[in-house]
Amino acid sequence: MKLFDVYPLFDVNIVKGKGCKVWDDKGQEYLDLYGGHAVISIGHSHPHYIEKVTEQLQQLGFYSNSVVNKLQVELAERLGKISGYDDYQLFLINSGAEANENALKLASFTNGRTRVLSCEKAFHGRTSLAVEVTNNPKIIAPVNDNGHVTYLPLNDLPAWEAELQKGDVCAVILECIQGVGGIKLATAEFAQGLAAACKKYGAILICDEIQCGYGRSGKFFAHQWLGIRPDIITVAKGIANGFPMGGVLIAPEFKPVYGQLGTTFGGNHLACAAALAVLDVFEQEHLVENAHEVGEYLIQQLKALNSPRIKDIRGRGLMIGIDLDCPHAEVRKPLIYEQHCFTGCAGTNILRLLPPLCLTKQEADDFIERLKKVL
Repeated sequence: MKLFDVYPLFDVNIVKGKGCKVWDDKGQEYLDLYGGHAVISIGHSHPHYIEKVTEQLQQLGFYSNSVVNKLQVELAERLGKISGYDDYQLFLINSGAEANENALKLASFTNGRTRVLSCEKAFHGRTSLAVEVTNNPKIIAPVNDNGHVTYLPLNDLPAWEAELQKGDVCAVILECIQGVGGIKLATAEFAQGLAAACKKYGAILICDEIQCGYGRSGKFFAHQWLGIRPDIITVAKGIANGFPMGGVLIAPEFKPVYGQLGTTFGGNHLACAAALAVLDVFEQEHLVENAHEVGEYLIQQLKALNSPRIKDIRGRGLMIGIDLDCPHAEVRKPLIYEQHCFTGCAGTNILRLLPPLCLTKQEADDFIERLKKVL
C-alpha cells in the first residue's frame, strides 16, 4: 500500500525538535517559524509536557466518555479561568474541523435554522459542514455543497446586517484573524456591530479561534482585541501542542441534552494531560504575554527592512502575514533549502508566520537576517 498522494511535500524529513528549532534526518538544524501549522504552542519537546504526557500514559492512556474523567473537569475549570470564560461550558473533541462541525450543529439545534453566514476567503475545516462554510470550491465535494452558506466580505457590516435582517440565519462563523485567507483582521467596529446584529435577529455568533486563538494573537483569544463575547468559541491546534485535540466553548444559555453531541476519542485522558501541561507552561512562562511582546517586535523589525519585495505586513502577536510582490514559493523555498527556516504561506504571495509562542527576540532577529538574505 502507498500513501494517498494529496500533500505536496518539501524534501525534508524532520525527526527532532526543541523549542523553536527542528532537525532533519541529516542533522541539519532549522528555525521553525511555522510551528507545524500553528500547532506547536509551547515549543517542541518541552520537558514539562513530556513529563506530564509520559506520566499519564504510564497510568492510563484512554477510556471512554461513559465514565468520570476528572482530567476533563480540571481542564474545563483551568481553561475557563485563563481565558476569561469560566461561566462557559466545554465540549472536547479531536480537531478543529470537528469543533466547527459541532458548533454549527449546536447552533442549528438551538434555533432550528439552517442558513450560515461565513466570510469570503474563510477556512473552517474539511468535514461536512466545516468545509461548506469554507470559501474554497476546490475542496467542497458535491455531497457537501448543500446551499446552507452565504459568503460575505470581511468588515462589510451593512452586507452582514442585510442578510441577518432576513431572519433565517442560524449562525455566523468568523475568524477574527483569517489564517488561510491571508492574515486579514476583523475590525472592532465590524465585530461589535455583527455581534449586536446576531443578538437582534436570533443568530448564533461562532468565533473560530482554531488558528488565531489560544494565545497566538497576544491575548488568549483574538476576538478579545475587539470587545465582543461570542456565543460559541472553537479551539484546536495549540490546545495540546501537537496531540490531536479540539474544543467547543459554549455560553451558559445553551442547555445540554444527553446524546445531543458525542465523540469516541474526544477528551481522552492522554489528550487532557497534554492540554493541562500546555496551560501549566502558559502560566509559568507567560507565553501569551510573550506572543504579544515578541510579535510586536517582529512586526516592527519586518517593517524596518523597507524591502521593495514586501508590499504589506499584517497581523497580531505571533500570527503575521508578509505580502510579497512575487509568488511566496520564490521566497519560501530558498528560506527552507538555503537558509534552513520554515514558514507557512497563504494565497499565492503571502508568507505566513506561525511560530511557537516561546519565540524569543533573538530568534526573531535570526529570522529577519535569513529573510533579508533571500529577499
